Amino acid sequence: MENKTIARTLRLLSQLMELHNENPFKVRSLANAAFKIDKLPYRIAKKTFAEIAAIDGIGESTAKKVWELIETQEIDELKELISKTPSGVLEIMSIKGIGPKKVKIIWEDLKIESVGELLYACNENRLIEAKGFGLKTQEEIIKAIEFKMASNGRFLYAYLEGFAEDLLASLKSSHPKAQISFTGEFRRKCEIIDSLDLLISESIDADEIKELTGLQITNLEDKAVLAETDFGLKVNIRFCEEQEFAYQLAMQTGNQQHIEELQKRLDGKGINARTETEIYRSAGLPFIEPELREGLSEFSWAEGNRLPKLIEFSDLIGTLHNHSTWSDGVHGLEAMAIFCRDELKLEYLGISDHSKSAFYAKGLTEDRVLAQIAEIDELNQKLAPFKIFKGIESDILYDGSLDYSSDILKEFDFVVASVHSILRMSEEKATERLIRAIENPYTTILGHPTGRMLLSRSGYPIDYKKVIDACAANKVVIEINSNPLRLDMDWRWHQYAMEKGVMLSVNPDAHRNEGFYDMRYGINVARKGGVSAKNCLNCLNLEEISAFFAQNRSSKTS
Repeated sequence: MENKTIARTLRLLSQLMELHNENPFKVRSLANAAFKIDKLPYRIAKKTFAEIAAIDGIGESTAKKVWELIETQEIDELKELISKTPSGVLEIMSIKGIGPKKVKIIWEDLKIESVGELLYACNENRLIEAKGFGLKTQEEIIKAIEFKMASNGRFLYAYLEGFAEDLLASLKSSHPKAQISFTGEFRRKCEIIDSLDLLISESIDADEIKELTGLQITNLEDKAVLAETDFGLKVNIRFCEEQEFAYQLAMQTGNQQHIEELQKRLDGKGINARTETEIYRSAGLPFIEPELREGLSEFSWAEGNRLPKLIEFSDLIGTLHNHSTWSDGVHGLEAMAIFCRDELKLEYLGISDHSKSAFYAKGLTEDRVLAQIAEIDELNQKLAPFKIFKGIESDILYDGSLDYSSDILKEFDFVVASVHSILRMSEEKATERLIRAIENPYTTILGHPTGRMLLSRSGYPIDYKKVIDACAANKVVIEINSNPLRLDMDWRWHQYAMEKGVMLSVNPDAHRNEGFYDMRYGINVARKGGVSAKNCLNCLNLEEISAFFAQNRSSKTS
């Protein structure tokens, strides 16, 4: 066994001992021994127990642990501590710059048990006020987590968008006469991207691409340059003749199932078409939007003239599910309302700060709920005709009940019911929990239904059909949470929800004014799910959504 392996194991043991409040002297001794062993000029595994115990800075107690590790490949005390520590907390400990003291606060005080939850908490600014943290530490943690998430070669669409657009602009600037477009996953606006693919209607030398973009060239193929960024993203640049650009664009955009079906229908036609619309016409079909080209229902929709008119960002009239300084947001109610009115040209803002069980996010007690309502009433007079709707993100408790009694819940215009804690449940229990919350007459919107964190935490298992059916039966809207880490409910279930008559709501879950723009990512996945403006709650104008809230409440509580 190498010295570095032994040192790394002892270091982990010392960190876990500190995390679990073991003797500080023992913690320091193990940490010092780990440092000492890492620097030794010889292999400690070749020494006897007596020789190890005699090494300056180790001692007999630590030597026993080293000897146990050498002889058995493990340390029982370490195994026991690992068994007492959630796997997500262990992963948090591996993030650069977060020591055991900070991990302890993250785990015990903030109730965070995964890297995804930690990144989400950073986006909500929940770390700023935690003991031992601050804005600078929070920003450093965000950078460290993003680097860690990128290390597996998969990336969130939102995190690549700026880089991708800059790359495209650079190529267009240097080759203004060429047709250039994204293809593949990025053009389909997939929530997770494995490679960034582009198509250009003329050839570009690999050396020029390297000089122009800074990409590292990894391989050259016939009519293609394969490259990689310094942060691990694969970039594939393919070339074609001008006259076949539209055909190649179609052939390189859809997933494999879509392309195979399209080729079968084309039967060799459309190669020299000038546009993708002409290509689909050659296949006997109307144009299919790139986001829909996933080999699912798009061909049957096209054949039956049932392709949906996909929702656009400009269709949004208001925004729901947002957090202010009353809980864990950055901006106050008035600042958020003015931003929505003046910058986004929206008609209304739905505020839904955290409920009292979310104490880590300054969840509102009953008294603070009433105080916030009073402020909203004043602002609505001041800002009219713009309106702030009174909402709450009410925690769904373990048994499926909502935070607050009916006396408080009835004070809100709308209630977003969400799970934030106790995520480890069987599918049956998790589904029952959600359905009980859905059946609460005050629930208006089911928030981020599975609690997933893309690339870091799978959602809790639920029976989607049962949950959606319950929403249909109880007139509950389902959220498309637009935070790039969530994008929950998954777009693959949007169509089933709409078939059952369930409205969807593209909600930013904004904790600062800039967060409202996340609705763009919610729109992306809503388009992938075939959502139209008519199926989206916050595409209703102010008069329509006011009537919706009133009728929804009246029909369920009368």
